[in-house]
Order: sequence, then structure tokens, then C-alpha cells
Amino acid sequence: MEKLIAKANVLVEALPYIQRFRRSLVVVKFGGSVMEDPKLVAGAMKDIVMLEAIGLVPVVVHGGGKAISAALQEKGIPVKFVNGLRYTCSETIKVVDDVLHNVVNSQLVSLGCSAGGNVCGVSGKQVLRAEKTMSVDPVSGAEEDIGFVGKVVGVNTSAILEALAAGKIPVVTPLGSGLDGNVYNINADTAASKIAEALHARKLVFVSDVPGVLSDRNDETSVIPTIRTTDIDDLVHSGVLSGGMLPKIQGCVKALESGINKVHMINGRIPHALLLEIFTEDGVGTQIVRPDSQM
Repeated sequence: MEKLIAKANVLVEALPYIQRFRRSLVVVKFGGSVMEDPKLVAGAMKDIVMLEAIGLVPVVVHGGGKAISAALQEKGIPVKFVNGLRYTCSETIKVVDDVLHNVVNSQLVSLGCSAGGNVCGVSGKQVLRAEKTMSVDPVSGAEEDIGFVGKVVGVNTSAILEALAAGKIPVVTPLGSGLDGNVYNINADTAASKIAEALHARKLVFVSDVPGVLSDRNDETSVIPTIRTTDIDDLVHSGVLSGGMLPKIQGCVKALESGINKVHMINGRIPHALLLEIFTEDGVGTQIVRPDSQM
């Protein structure tokens, strides 16, 4: 009986959050090594289906870097990164396109459907308008051509909105179409942020193998639960925010400036992390909010 009561208490704790976020659009970005663990991926897609079942409106954007690298190696195509961006030659972009659509996206859609959801794939090529971008050396400022890597210059939400209107959960690939007719590889974090902005999402959640922002980078239990944008400069100066975390935080700030209510960074290695972050008081990651945000 005590276990049953405990389960009921969990539902009661979630009630105010379910009421608050009902009919709210939430963009969830999956990435990192989390996507290499079948159990975690299946669990995450089941959580997405649950979000939709209790009244939220989820849109999924995914990465797939490790699967792409593995496919390139199998084909004997060199894997090269320049300042954190994948060098994407004409052969590489074909592999990126194939893996993202026919392997990663297909798997996520299948897992979502197996969990009882009405899930569909949406190609980023229908959604994201892109232009070729260059890699810029952070020290010298020198530019380097990295092939078919693009920056987002526009978002056409029609395909996503059509899926939502049909009661489906769209799962979007991070690729863009250029006016020059080329397909461009888009950073998945950037793709998710731009899509969230265009859809006027209430929340943007990054699910990866990063537990959140740590006050001590060597201690994964030192997650900072909440960061207001006015705190960021101090965290940079103190060294708490540095390296690869900086561009992620900068992307979060831009998303908030576009009108998104909150941005969350959570550890997808924790089972049901998405539900814990949204529907519990303490959460399991870091939320980034505007200074005037009500907690």
C-alpha cells in the first residue's frame, strides 16, 4: 500500500506543472552519447510520448554525430573537425544526409511509435533555410572553408505545424537547404534554437550527456539548478562557464531573447530526466532564465 501511495504522491506533485504547461509547445533537442544507448533513447522517446499524452506539444530535434562518424569511417571518408565544426565535403554531406534521415531519424520515429505515440519524421531541409558558413579561428580570426556547413538564415515552420495540426509529434533532422540548391549540415543545437524561436516555444530543452552547468567541473553533483542571464558574466569571469559550454549558453541566451520562457540543459543519462526536469520542483539539470522570470 505504501508503494501505491508513493506513486499517487508523485502524480499529485506533478499536477500543478501539468496544469501550467498544458498546451505549451516544448522543443526538445537530443544529442551526445545519450543517443548511443538504446535503452536511454527508447526511454526518452517514451517520455516525449507521455508529454504529448498529458497535454504538452513536443517537437523533437536531434543530432547524430557519432553515427555519422561511424558511417564515414566505414566508407573510408576522413573524419575531420575544424574549431568544433565537422568538415563536410561533397561526399560527407551525402553520408550526413543519409544517416540523419534513414538511420537516426527513422530510429527515433520507430521508438516513439512503439511507445504508442503518433510520431513522424520531418526533414530539416523542408524547415531550415541555410547559407554557407566559414570556420573562424577563435585566436587569429582567420576563416577556413569547411565545405557544406551552413548557418540558419530562415525557418519555414509549415511542415512542423502541419504535423502538429494532425496530432503528430514531429522529429526534425538538423539539415538545411540553401538558395544555391545545396544541402547544408547544421549544428543541431543551433537548429533546435532557431526552430524553437520560430515556433515561439515556451520551453527549449537540451538533452545530452552533459548534466547541466557545474560549479565544479570535476564534480557532476555540483549542478547549478538555475542561472539568470544576468549571472552569466560573473560565471564566465570565475571560470565556471568556459570551453564548449560557452557557445551552448550563448545559444540559450539568444533563445530567451526571442521570447522563449525557459531553456533547460539536462543529463539524458538519468532515466526519465525530461519528466523530472519539467514536472518536479527541484528538477535534474540547469534552467537558464531571464532576470524577470517567475520561478
